[in-house]
Amino acid sequence: MNAEQPALAMSQGPLASAWPLFALRIRSERLVMRLPTDADLLAMIDLARAGIHPPDTMPFSVAWSVRPSPDFERAFLQHHWLARAQWSEDDWRLNLMVEWDGRVIGSQSIWGLAFPVHRAVDTGSWLGSSFQGQGLGKEMRSAALAFVFDSLGARLARSEAFLDNAASMAVSRSLGYEDDGFGAHAPQGVSRETRRYRLTADGWRARRRSPVTVDGLETCREMFGG
Repeated sequence: MNAEQPALAMSQGPLASAWPLFALRIRSERLVMRLPTDADLLAMIDLARAGIHPPDTMPFSVAWSVRPSPDFERAFLQHHWLARAQWSEDDWRLNLMVEWDGRVIGSQSIWGLAFPVHRAVDTGSWLGSSFQGQGLGKEMRSAALAFVFDSLGARLARSEAFLDNAASMAVSRSLGYEDDGFGAHAPQGVSRETRRYRLTADGWRARRRSPVTVDGLETCREMFGG
């Protein structure tokens, strides 16, 4: 950090001074995305427990959303804690909490394996059931893409969805992703086919986008590999 960065991080609170990612804010038209504190994680658990998807569907490659208590709560916390504990410039996972008018509505994740070399990211997200169908999922993903392409200098973003996840695939296509073949996951022990998508930096910049602002990046930029 330079001489100004510790002062900026401290202005966001002692936690951000010690772990600058807590000072990061990604703001879109309606939403604010930030790294959740442990207290925030408890609110996210309550939201996820209230429902993310119908009980007869599974949109995730890992069936975390249907674990019984207390395994659900413990695994949820471990997932977020592990991302913090294993963070490195070469392999990072940014699990952001999404807020709308001060309410927690979901989560947007971005992860980069060997990011300084490949400049490529993958994304994933979930949204509380009561907030679905309002264009918020698309706004979350668009804000994440603005962050990685415009602020981090990414060259490629990838996404993947099961073939029955029409909402996720619609978001990808509306944001300019191109088809990138097929894959498969077995979240509940049965193999299911997925559709893969990719979006290049040129593809991102070829379309008009809603404005996104990023605060606090200079205090943690080096944590993303420069």
